[in-house]
Amino acid sequence: MQSKQSKQSKQSKKTARRQITIPRRIDLKKATQVRIVASLALVALGATGVAQAQQSDMSFFVTSAGPGKGADLGGLAGADKVCQSLAQAAGAGAKTWRAYLSTQGAGAVNARDRIGRGPWVNAKGVVIAKDVAELHGANNLIKQTALNEKGQVVNGSGDSPNMHDILTGSKPDGTAFPGPDDMTCGNWTSSGKGSAMLGHGDRTGLNDSAEAKSWNSSHPSRGPGGGCTQDDLKSTGGNGLLYCFAAN
Repeated sequence: MQSKQSKQSKQSKKTARRQITIPRRIDLKKATQVRIVASLALVALGATGVAQAQQSDMSFFVTSAGPGKGADLGGLAGADKVCQSLAQAAGAGAKTWRAYLSTQGAGAVNARDRIGRGPWVNAKGVVIAKDVAELHGANNLIKQTALNEKGQVVNGSGDSPNMHDILTGSKPDGTAFPGPDDMTCGNWTSSGKGSAMLGHGDRTGLNDSAEAKSWNSSHPSRGPGGGCTQDDLKSTGGNGLLYCFAAN
């Protein structure tokens, strides 16, 4: 009788141990999964933090979009507002941002004179140029470094759609064009007739000429809409994009 009770007692203890052990294994598995998820979240948060920190230090970018009205940017003030708004959205709004644009005629403005002294770095922290002289000489502005404010590469020659034409209205040295020929689409107020000098953000063109590889003075805009419409800018490989520089 005692032997039978002893066997039943041992069996009950084994059952009890199994009942206790199984939930613990399940809990351990869940706890491990929670720790893994938490670790991945921390890694992602860390990467986001690094990206945000880099963008807050950013002092140069190509706009991810333009106003959508061709070369009518609302003048220099409107163009600067585009740069400032996009920089603000990217976490770099504490700086004063200026569009790299020249104007013509009475009171002409040189693009090189309105962008500060440098150095300028992109959203990934890569130096584009250390000063104005280097920017208009042997700079580090190529497709892989001419990033937009989000840190993304801008479509260039061979991509679909090509958007490497950047509005500048400037000569290679960053100064305004003299004479009567319109190179700024009416000082950035026309979305119809006119013309604007464009640079190639990817430093690539139809040939190996200096103009085709120029980041700021490659060729004028043109098209059936008059030369300054959004469709005209798209027809030669653009989208009304700008270079933006932190002036302080």
